[in-house]
Amino acid sequence: MRSIWKGAISFGLVTIPVKLYSATEQKDVSFHQVRRSDGSRIRYKRVAQSDGEEVPYGEIAKGYELSNGETVVLTDEDFADLPLTTSRAIDVLQFVPLEEVDPIYFEKSYYIEPDKAGAKPYVLLRDALEESGKVAIVKVALRNRESLATLRVREGVFVLETMLWPDEIRTPDFGFLDDDIEVRPQELAMAGSLIDTLSGEFDPGQYKDSYREALQEVIEAKIAGHEVKQPDQPQPTAGTVVDLMAALRASVEAAKSGRQGGGESNAGKPVKTAAKKATNKPAANTSAPPKGAKVAAKGAKPSKKTAPKKVATRRSA
Repeated sequence: MRSIWKGAISFGLVTIPVKLYSATEQKDVSFHQVRRSDGSRIRYKRVAQSDGEEVPYGEIAKGYELSNGETVVLTDEDFADLPLTTSRAIDVLQFVPLEEVDPIYFEKSYYIEPDKAGAKPYVLLRDALEESGKVAIVKVALRNRESLATLRVREGVFVLETMLWPDEIRTPDFGFLDDDIEVRPQELAMAGSLIDTLSGEFDPGQYKDSYREALQEVIEAKIAGHEVKQPDQPQPTAGTVVDLMAALRASVEAAKSGRQGGGESNAGKPVKTAAKKATNKPAANTSAPPKGAKVAAKGAKPSKKTAPKKVATRRSA
């Protein structure tokens, strides 16, 4: 890995020289835009809107558009004068329990490595932070932008998680939050049973990006000059399930069956069969890929013949 930033962790009167590395990388398959007929690359030029002339990169500045349509041009010198006090420091502000930090704030992860001279204070702060069970709230400036961040320990290394500012988090102002939603206690208990059945320790290694693997196979087949074949497997379908309880019960049975069978792939098949028996209605085609009755339950509505009594209350403002 190559470091992208050098600075220091400022912890009280202690300064720890460190280097910053990107902790993650995306594995998406990259494409270029090309002409369909011969694969020739498509290139773009930077041109000025007023006269259509191409503008060299060195002459490009940042512009802030005003409400009246006029533009204020900002140069590199303008940005250089901004008061970024944490330009080369990770300033520790306070320590808080990790569970108090909503994950919605997290933006990007970085590994932190100490310089040789900073190894001992790095290990000292790392061990003390790990024993406390808390994370450090810090400020740091990366790429001319000041960010709030957390500092935590993962596998013996500090991880810096840059965060969004509070005013960058949108409010979920959805109408259904003010609606009366009818939920029967039996349905709630069955949903809880489904959650318990599917509960376990998180092991990210058991999941994979099936779409990326399939796309890579298509590319490799193209390279080899072979015909691209679609996978021969049934596509999931879901119908409108009238009885929510039946769908939840079928989901629990399917989840248990999948666990007994020793694999995630076995869980979908019994759900579809059980759901169809419960509703006795043909399944309608859908493009949604979730498994079996979990999809059906998501769109389910209570039967008119068994209309439940209201047990839920309106959400308080």
